[in-house]
Amino acid sequence: MPVTPLSERVSTLNVHDAYQIQLKIIEKKKEEGHKIIGKKVGLTSAAMQQMLGVDEPDYGHLLDNMRISDGEKVKFSEFISPKVEAEIGFILDKDLVGPNVNYLDVLMATKYVVPTIEIIDSRISDWKIRLVDTVADNGSSARVVVGNKFSTIEGFNLRTQGMVLYKNDEMVATGAGTAALGHPAKAVAWLANKLHEFGIHLKAGELILPGALSGAVPVKEEDKISAHFGLLGTVSVTFE
Repeated sequence: MPVTPLSERVSTLNVHDAYQIQLKIIEKKKEEGHKIIGKKVGLTSAAMQQMLGVDEPDYGHLLDNMRISDGEKVKFSEFISPKVEAEIGFILDKDLVGPNVNYLDVLMATKYVVPTIEIIDSRISDWKIRLVDTVADNGSSARVVVGNKFSTIEGFNLRTQGMVLYKNDEMVATGAGTAALGHPAKAVAWLANKLHEFGIHLKAGELILPGALSGAVPVKEEDKISAHFGLLGTVSVTFE
């Protein structure tokens, strides 16, 4: 059930407060038996930051019940107003602990990269969000679809790595790794350093989503979404 924006109901709510709300919700999910499998970075494009009037990205947590296998069907009724974004996922081989992580540290700590589709959704009515709203809502993250092809980074230029997004076999978006703060690994480095403020670090084995390579695409029931990353592979999901 969608709600009115927190930013309208609590005028004094700031970003630090919003992250504390997010962390409290994640702790409750863990108490219910769910496990953290990774993190996501959002608002990595200049256009999205300008829209919300901010100058840095945000982040959210990925839980085990949010992960979807490549090609799986998901029930559209489980969402409020879903959209999809294609991202180059990072699987870490080593912990990354801020505050001085740079993108080279990220590349050296990366075990694999994998094609992913993040399904974003908002509990806020009509996506009328400000930064504090999406942060409190776990970065508006709902699900993550993980491809089957895991690649080492050797031989890939992740900054120029292209992506083509299809909806029902029609191309709806294109993008490249540079959309995520200029390089996906820079977005992961930002995340590692941001998490240090909250006493959290990125852990070996976690899946990290560094940000969308194009704008978010709305979806509806019976839509099939697929993202093609060239030699990095493809990933798809169908809403039923």
